[in-house]
Amino acid sequence: MDGTNKSSLFSTYGHPTLAFDHGKGSYLFTSDGTRYLDFAAGIAVNALGHAHPKLVEALTTQASKLWHVSNLFAIPGQEKLAEHLCDVSFAQRVFFSNSGAEAMETSIKTARRYHAHIGQPERNRLITFTGAFHGRTLATIAAGGKLEHLDGFAPRMDGFDQIIAGDLDLVRETITSATAGIIVEPVQGEGGVNVLPPSFLQGVRALCDEHNILLILDEVQTGMGRTGKLFAYQWSGIEPDIMALAKGIGGGFPLAACLATNKAASGMVQGSHGSTFGGNPLAMAVGNTVLDLMLEDGFVEDVADKGLYALQKLAALKDGNSDFIEEIRGKGLLIGIKFNEPPAQIIKCLANEHVLSAPAAQNTLRLLPPLNTTRAEIDEAIEALERTLTKYRKRRNS
Repeated sequence: MDGTNKSSLFSTYGHPTLAFDHGKGSYLFTSDGTRYLDFAAGIAVNALGHAHPKLVEALTTQASKLWHVSNLFAIPGQEKLAEHLCDVSFAQRVFFSNSGAEAMETSIKTARRYHAHIGQPERNRLITFTGAFHGRTLATIAAGGKLEHLDGFAPRMDGFDQIIAGDLDLVRETITSATAGIIVEPVQGEGGVNVLPPSFLQGVRALCDEHNILLILDEVQTGMGRTGKLFAYQWSGIEPDIMALAKGIGGGFPLAACLATNKAASGMVQGSHGSTFGGNPLAMAVGNTVLDLMLEDGFVEDVADKGLYALQKLAALKDGNSDFIEEIRGKGLLIGIKFNEPPAQIIKCLANEHVLSAPAAQNTLRLLPPLNTTRAEIDEAIEALERTLTKYRKRRNS
């Protein structure tokens, strides 16, 4: 240590001071028992809240038997979860990994490998969109294109053509003989909770079909029930060729998946990709349980209903705080509140009211509650936000 910082950690997270000892349901507790309503949910990860009894049981039961063997050996839980994911989606093939960035890396490699496999290796470029976030690896920051994420990591990895989202004519003009596919987030979560219109997604799907290129959906944040359907693409009536999942699929345990059609995955043959930890027995025990719970009758429909309830309540809050709030955005329980100034202090003040939230681009505060949150908890969060804005206004005007 050089004496300038007492922590031995990298400074990438700014060394936050708020720490938690345990959690239950939608709440987190500090070591002294102070309770916080967790509407950040580990950035949309804790989809079933904290210490869900069935997830605890699945993890501890598996932990007492077998943790890790690597993919040199068969892992029965992988076959079970892959089959189940394929049954409820467009896909016929699944590759498991540990994080959203890894799932997106797999998706990018799968798209490029497909074209190489069919004798078109020159088709290796992917169209991406401004406002997107696809991870923090060298490839995924290049795909996302955000300058602050690219700063200091030159040279920027080639192979991505970024354009403004929402303009189908521009997408059509950008497609060339080198285009392998198009990457889309149905809702740009980190980018400010921008919901892309179904008509745009339908148009992109049609262009992919027309040019024999692959549609890749980044559903790391939107998948697994977050928007009120199991997968966000189901709102638009389309199907992708490749899709990345993470966050909610593990309910807090590191787990991710790349889903693909037989066609898209045809180039991913033995030796073309791998992961030491991906799909290990612990992750599979939890992932299978998460999916079982999310497929219970009425679960995703209830998420949609609660999301609509929250959006309506927030619309009323906006009407009374138009000096601060510009727009309420979202789908299901992926909700963004766009302010007319950076919301960092509002997020901090809301935490002082014992409600946790998450930032996003475009001056946006995100509310990402557990999917099994209650309407009473939604009321609690919005009432705390209203108190926060009242106090913040008085302090700013004093």
